[in-house]
This record gives sequence, structure tokens and C-alpha cells, in this order.
Amino acid sequence: MKSNAFAGMTVTGTAVLLFISLSVSGCKTLESITQVGASLAASQGLITESQAQSITKGASAVARTFEDITPEQEYYIGRTVGATLTGRYKPYNDEKANYFINIIGQTLARASALPETFGGYHFLILDSDEIAAFAAPGGLIFVTRGMIRCCKHEDALAAVLAHEIGHIQGKHGLQAIKKSRVTTALTTLALEGAKSFGKKELAELTSTFEGSISDITSTLVNNGYSRSFERDADMAAVSILQAVGYDPNGLVDMLSVMKEQLKPGGLDFAKTHPSPESRISDIQKRIGKYAQVRTPASRQARFEAALGKIVGN
Repeated sequence: MKSNAFAGMTVTGTAVLLFISLSVSGCKTLESITQVGASLAASQGLITESQAQSITKGASAVARTFEDITPEQEYYIGRTVGATLTGRYKPYNDEKANYFINIIGQTLARASALPETFGGYHFLILDSDEIAAFAAPGGLIFVTRGMIRCCKHEDALAAVLAHEIGHIQGKHGLQAIKKSRVTTALTTLALEGAKSFGKKELAELTSTFEGSISDITSTLVNNGYSRSFERDADMAAVSILQAVGYDPNGLVDMLSVMKEQLKPGGLDFAKTHPSPESRISDIQKRIGKYAQVRTPASRQARFEAALGKIVGN
């Protein structure tokens, strides 16, 4: 079965099935797949050699756009994820408290492996008793009142924020996007070539984008990251805390309180994260035996002054 190719036609046969069905793991992989597929299509008379070269060049450019997501693209993806989260959780209306976590968060971010993002880091408290925190791509970090209540001092709060910064520097949110969605976007764009998109193609790309947002949000809220991602974020948090001057044992303190407050079968960290016990074990392998956090009185005073309405309840 033949039909003449990517410049305004549909393509069938072995070459197209190869191109569409393989998942994409990187620019070089996509380029290799496309070269093989285009070569096969040309040899079968489905397309000309000139068209095969155009397909290879076009797909390579598309790969750089979709697989190596730019900081600007990550920013807009993160904004959409953030809007979805604030549609589910009401922001906490306390300017002093939100300013305080932003000051701490910005300080920690500067010491991370990704000190700057396209839109900058932003931190917001969510008005919920659930024990949860979320890091949307691009630098948007959300923590619930329930999570802040697990923090008995500033070092513990800093540990929560540093952990979420670890997720952002590791681009864990972007990695939640299903590879099949990337493949779909690549295929749509490659098949269209230099044509203007029609309603069908725009609808497919819009659906792919919405699905990508759903992938990230579902991972943050419902499924959680893999244990390896959570461990990476904890290890990043330890490094960030030490660089700034906070005690990484604050992370152990927070997890210990969380362990007591989490409800089995709940919708919060008990569902989406590894157990506090396993995380504490991994952290102590890095920092050594637990030592009590010695918080300066002035630091504790400012912590209570800013978050007293939350931690005092």
C-alpha cells in the first residue's frame, strides 16, 4: 500500500510504523529512528530522497524543541500545572507567612544546582490540612498548612523547601510526561512538515499538551515520584541546607513528626511518598547519626512570628 508522503499526504508502510511506534529517549535517538524510517520509506518508493532528507532535518529540529524542553517552555508548563493545583487547593491568604517562606526559599534556591529559572522561584502556602508539598516545573513550589505543622523550627521548614527545590533542579516533573505524548507531538509535526496546521493537527497538539499537564499533576497529587527521585531530592536538600547553614537534621525532624501525623490510606504524603522511616534511613547514611537541631533563639522567634497562626494551631 502506497501513498506519497510527508508533504501533504499520509504515509503508510513499515517505515511509518517504525517512526511512530518507537518511544523517544533523546534527540540522537529520534534522529537515528527518523533517518532509518525515512530511508526505508524512500527505498519503498513512498517518498523521494529529497523528502527523506527534509524529514530527517525537520524531526531533528522538533526533537530539540520537545525533548530538550527549554527553560521558557518549562516555565509555561509549570504555570499551567500551578494553576491546576491552585484550582484544587485554595491559596493561604497570609501575606506575612507567604513572604517568610519566599525569603527562605529564595535563599535556598541560590545554593542549589539550579539557582535561576526562566520565571524565577516562587513559593506559596496552600490552605489545606493535608500534609503535602508540590514542585511544579520551572520553580513554582507549594506547601500546605498541614505540611508546615510538621515543622517545629525553621531548619525543618527549610528542609521541606529544599527537598522541593531538589525536584525542580532534577526536572522530575517534566520526566513525568509520558513518552508516548512526546512521540505523538513529534509525529504530528513531522507529518505536517512545512504545512500550516489544520484544526485536526492543532487539536492533537492541544490534547497532547493537556495530557502532559495531567501527567505531571497526577504524579504530584495522586501517584508520587519514584523512590529514586525522592531520594535524589532528599540528597539535594541535604547539600542545599548545608551550603546555606541550616542543619540537615531538620529534614529528619520533619520526617519524624510527619511519621506520627500521617494517616494510613490518606490523600497526602502517605500515599505519594516513600515511608518516612525509609527516607530517614537514607538521609542518615549521608549525614551520619542523628543529632538534635540547635536552633538559635532569634531564628526560632522569627519562625514563630511569621508562622505562629499555622504552627500554633
